[in-house]
Amino acid sequence: MKTARRSESGAKPPVAGSPESAAGPGSVMPGRLAGLLRSRASLLATALCALVLWTFFPAVHGDFVGYDDPDYVTANARVRQGLTWSNVEWAFQSSDLGNWHPLTWLSHMLDCQVFGLEPWGHHLTSVVLHTLNALLAFLVLRQLTGADWRSVAVAALFALHPLRVESVAWIAERKDVLSTFFALLALWMYARYAGKPKIQNPQYKVFYGLALSFFLLGLMSKSMVVTLPFVLVLLDYWPLNRFQSENLRCLVLEKIPFLLATITVSGITLAAQSRSGALMTGLPWQGRVENAAVSYCRYLGKLFAPADLAVFYPYAAHRSVAVVALAFSLLLFISLFAVASRRRYPWLPVGWLWFLGTLVPVIGLVQAGEQSMADRYSYIPSLGIFLIVVWGLDEATRRRPGGRMVLAALFAAAILPSIVLTRRQIAYWRDSEHLFRHAIKVTEKNYVAYSNLGTALDRQGRLDEAAREFREAILAKPGYAEAHKNLGLVLDEQRRFEEAISQFREALRINPDYAQAEDAWGTTLNQLGNLDEAIRHYREATRLRPDYTDAHYNLGLACARSGRVDDAIAEFQQAIRLNPDSADAYNNLGVAFGQKGQLDEAVRQYRRALQLKPDFARAHFNLGIALCKTGNLDEGIPEFKEALRLQPDYVEARKNLETALGVKQAAERPATAEKP
Repeated sequence: MKTARRSESGAKPPVAGSPESAAGPGSVMPGRLAGLLRSRASLLATALCALVLWTFFPAVHGDFVGYDDPDYVTANARVRQGLTWSNVEWAFQSSDLGNWHPLTWLSHMLDCQVFGLEPWGHHLTSVVLHTLNALLAFLVLRQLTGADWRSVAVAALFALHPLRVESVAWIAERKDVLSTFFALLALWMYARYAGKPKIQNPQYKVFYGLALSFFLLGLMSKSMVVTLPFVLVLLDYWPLNRFQSENLRCLVLEKIPFLLATITVSGITLAAQSRSGALMTGLPWQGRVENAAVSYCRYLGKLFAPADLAVFYPYAAHRSVAVVALAFSLLLFISLFAVASRRRYPWLPVGWLWFLGTLVPVIGLVQAGEQSMADRYSYIPSLGIFLIVVWGLDEATRRRPGGRMVLAALFAAAILPSIVLTRRQIAYWRDSEHLFRHAIKVTEKNYVAYSNLGTALDRQGRLDEAAREFREAILAKPGYAEAHKNLGLVLDEQRRFEEAISQFREALRINPDYAQAEDAWGTTLNQLGNLDEAIRHYREATRLRPDYTDAHYNLGLACARSGRVDDAIAEFQQAIRLNPDSADAYNNLGVAFGQKGQLDEAVRQYRRALQLKPDFARAHFNLGIALCKTGNLDEGIPEFKEALRLQPDYVEARKNLETALGVKQAAERPATAEKP
């Protein structure tokens, strides 16, 4: 017999989804009361969405940040092109950045299609998705339990918590909010499928199919939702109580399609992470287990006291025995208590195992990346903890005089500080400099934060400050190849070429397969006029990373300078295949064709460059030269004029314009009659 669940008033209604449930379809309660309950749920949902949207709206004013946003959007040629059949095909085949998440790629492409590279539009999409996730969390819990107030409390604590900021304000983390959107839809459909006996639910096959479909969409957004079948088993235990009412064989069989999808996507993701080098195979197993235990406790701590939040938490290779023992003891104690309380408080083991289980893919046992933990990883797991908190407080206060008022006061005491802290945390994400300065302030030896702050300062032209931050990164982690490479780039900009080369050499000693360091070394040699050596480094960069657009482009420039025109044409064409939006590549391809005397082909390449970048003064100038060489002065002269309009101090354009005008005037001057 199913265990009844308590309504908000303390009465015991049947299981959610039955005809008597306030939340269930087909309710037989008096129409006016049913209408009031539906109206209450609608008002709660509206208020929740409005509050979440208002709280996170300041994120819309943020910029792209230099950490992963270039890889996902601003420097990703495929994404910047928007939705095309070719890009859709690429999205489903790509395992770039160590992930297989085609729907995430498509969502970024759609944003570029609609908003271009205006960051507010990309942020707005993430804010809206997070708001919808808050709504879905409420709808899922209400569908499962029939409890309006407790469900909206869990949804609000989840949605307004400062730990959510990283998932929402970081454009590169679109995969978090998008995958959770589909996962929650899957849970909602599963609740509709399993909430009533099949004989009373003629559409159960439709709901099951929708649950599986939404789960697949979630997997195609971020593989972290692979744990959803485990969550379904927890919900079968409570609040659906299907362990008591359903055949165990049926419960297992209906999970098999979900498990097959989980196994398949897990395999694809592990393969992608292995190919990309994201898997940290050098970390000892004991260290991973210790970090996992401590990280579980740190996540709990940040859920209840969200202080010192950072975009990156460095991995601690060594922890004291006392800290590790305390972490394991705490986890074991809570787990034993949850299991022992399962009959009286069934929501306790469900919420606790939800938290533990959904964190497994990212807790570090299979270490992807160098972080010890990440705020974004708590997005789905936190729902389990907030379920325990809300149901536990309700249980503790409902029989006490004034208990409802106490509960409301506790809820307000949690929500109001969350909103304040969340808005404060959003402010750190307004640009790269503020984000990484904050991370350095609240963490120790944060080499990733130092390096990314240096990159942000470099882009502002603050080279001395940038170099200082890169050196801090190297001090924090002496074997940090990226910081050595970045320091070399700054030294190159300061024309300290020999020092720059020493940094590139060190980066490659640490990581011999570092294509970016090979490319940077080649660029420095190119400036020194050592073209043969530069070409050798560029070729090595393209060998290490065949899809490295910049290396192909730079190799093309070096080949053109050294007179290897055919090689230059091949490299520019490859750069264009990798990035069809590169006006520079089209322009230089035109120059190379011009060097071969293929002027008609050169004109075509210049025109293509100007289609992509109409204000490209150099391309206008080059087009003018090519047209004049073909004898087409009438079209060439306007190109010189346009180059001068765009760049008034363009000396070469002015000289060639004067020459072209002189030639035209001479050609138009009537011939003087010969004297007798």
